[in-house]
Parts: sequence; structure tokens; C-alpha cells
Amino acid sequence: MQQVIEISGLTKEFVPVKNFCNYISHPIKREKVLAIDELSLQVRRAEIFTLIGPNGAGKTTLVKILACLISPTKGTVRILGYDVLKDEEKIKSAIGLVGLDERSFYWRLTLRENLYFFAALNGMNSLQTKRKIGELSSLLEIDDYLDRRFQECSSGIKQRLLIARSLLNNPSILLMDEPFKSLDSLSAKRLKNIIKVKLVGEQKKSVFFISHNLRELEDFSDRIAIMSKGKILNMGTLEELKNGLNPPAVSLEDVYEKATNFRG
Repeated sequence: MQQVIEISGLTKEFVPVKNFCNYISHPIKREKVLAIDELSLQVRRAEIFTLIGPNGAGKTTLVKILACLISPTKGTVRILGYDVLKDEEKIKSAIGLVGLDERSFYWRLTLRENLYFFAALNGMNSLQTKRKIGELSSLLEIDDYLDRRFQECSSGIKQRLLIARSLLNNPSILLMDEPFKSLDSLSAKRLKNIIKVKLVGEQKKSVFFISHNLRELEDFSDRIAIMSKGKILNMGTLEELKNGLNPPAVSLEDVYEKATNFRG
């Protein structure tokens, strides 16, 4: 099966802001924070790969590296065969990033106007943009909201607009950082179905998904990785994770608790 993301021996270190002046003045006395520690994993084409873990585990740092927003300290990261350090533009054209940053939209503009703006940034002409907005609004079921101002929309509709924006360039891979965090259970369920059935099932896109909500993942993810302190503790399908314990676990929550408690 084709691998669309390949990570090997990835390490990322940061210099805390409070120590940055000392780092500049005394580079020998380097006080660093290890965010990702020799991490390796692969993501396959047309799968939902979910990363879970406590706050500070390094999940968002990993997404930022995949999106070419920050550089790794060492190790290799390839997306569709491209290296994140050498092929930034090719990678950015192949991925869509979905987070919770509503501030990046223009609140007084309509959803349609916002999408036209971001399409122009992607170099799309008016005809291409009109056709793409039509496709995405139908796919994400926001047709009735396109001419409503962003500030007037619910959290669920705003989140769908974030996904629509990420799909403007028709990416092969979606990087999704806590996309359901602000949604009610019904909105989250509907959005999960759109992602799993339409984007992955029909369009064969790959999804790299981050979440804290374990219950929303059990019928959603193809494979799951548990991350803590920059390391992958366990990885596999839900059944593999549950059966790998003695006695076998009943739920993902059981797997998560045993994995993170064992490793501290």
C-alpha cells in the first residue's frame, strides 16, 4: 500500500523563550525542550491516521513540521516522496491544513467572499473559484450559508468553512488539528461522516488527524497512534491496540490509560 507520509527518526528541539537570551549570549549552555524524540511512523493513502495524547505530547508540533511551518532538528520527513526541508512548495500544494484558527477569516465578509479571497491567494481565477466553491459547498453542505457573514455563522458552519478553504487546492492529504473541538456532538458526527465517506472513501484523500476526544475516534480512525513526551507509545488499528493488552482492553480509553500510565 502506498505511503503518503514517511517519518523516520524525527526529533524537534526548542529553546524556551525565557532561556532564549541566555542561549544567544552563552550558546554552550544550551537549555532546550525536546518536543519530538526520535519519532517514526507512516501514513497510507486513503486512510484516517489519528494521533492522540496529552497536552504537551508534541502532536501540534508534528503537524507544523508536516505543514512546513517549522523545521525538524534532525530526522527525515517525506510527504508524497518530497522532503520537508527541500521541497516546501511542492508539499504545500499537496496538503490542506485544518485547525481552529477562526481569526484567519474576515468576519464581516460572507463565506463566499472569504473563499474567493483565499482562492485568489492560491492563484485560482474567477471561473475556477466559482466552480470549486460550488463543489465544496455541496460536499460540505454549506450552500445555504454562502452569502451569510462569517461572524453570523455557528461553530459548526465555521469549521466546515475551514475545511472548505483547505480543499480549495484539491490536496491529497489533510492535516486536521482538533477540528471537532468546538462542535456539539451532532455537528461533530455529521462532519466525521463527510470526512470518512466523502473525502477518504470517495476521493481517496489521506487524513492525519489529531484529537483529545477518544470516544469520537473508535468508529472513525483506520489506525491510531498514542503519543506522550514526544514519543509514540503504541500504534495500530483499534482492534490491534485492544488485543495487544493482557487482558485485552474493552475500549480505546482503556488502551490510552494503560499506555500513558505505564510510560508515565
